[in-house]
Amino acid sequence: MKINKIHHVAYRCSDAKKTVLWYKEHFNMDFVLAIAENEVPSTKQPDPYMHIFLDAGAGNILAFFEIPTFPKAIKDPNTPDWVQHIAFEISSMEELNETKEKWVKAGLDVVGPTNHGLFKSIYVFDPDGHRLELSVNVGSKEEIASQMKKMDEVKWAMLEEWSITKRAPEHAKWLHAEEFGDK
Repeated sequence: MKINKIHHVAYRCSDAKKTVLWYKEHFNMDFVLAIAENEVPSTKQPDPYMHIFLDAGAGNILAFFEIPTFPKAIKDPNTPDWVQHIAFEISSMEELNETKEKWVKAGLDVVGPTNHGLFKSIYVFDPDGHRLELSVNVGSKEEIASQMKKMDEVKWAMLEEWSITKRAPEHAKWLHAEEFGDK
C-alpha cells in the first residue's frame, strides 16, 4: 500500500457554525461539506453529530465534529500547548506579516513570527483551543533545497542518537544559528 495523500484531518469543536465562521474569517477557508446523522456509521452508536469540512487549500481538508451528547473536550494535561498543532503554508513573508496584523486587530493572541531557519511562523489558537501555525518558507528555492538536502542527510543519525540519549542531537544546530538571521 502507498498512501496518496491525507483525505482529511478531523478534530472536535464545540459549535460547528461558530467554527465554520471563524475559519472563514481568519484563515479564508471555504465551507465545503456538512454531514449530520443521529447514528455513527462505523460503530452504529446512537450519537447525533455534525461533521463539517473546510477547504485548507491544495486539496487538503480540515474537518471538525460537534458532538453535543458528550462532555466538553479537554486538552491532554500531559502535553504542552505548543506540541499539538496544525500548520498551514502560505506564499510570502508579506502575507505572513499582513495576516499577523489582521489577527492582532481582530483581538487574537498571536505568537511570532518565529524563525525556524527553513521557514518562519506565527501561531494562534482557535475558539476550541486548537493551536494553529501559519508558515512561510524563507530564502530562494535553491537555498531551501540545499537546507532540506542537509537536513535529509542527517535525519537518521539524529533519530538514532535521540532514541538512545533523549537529548537533542546537534547535527542540524545550524538551523537556528545566527547566520540564518531574519530573512
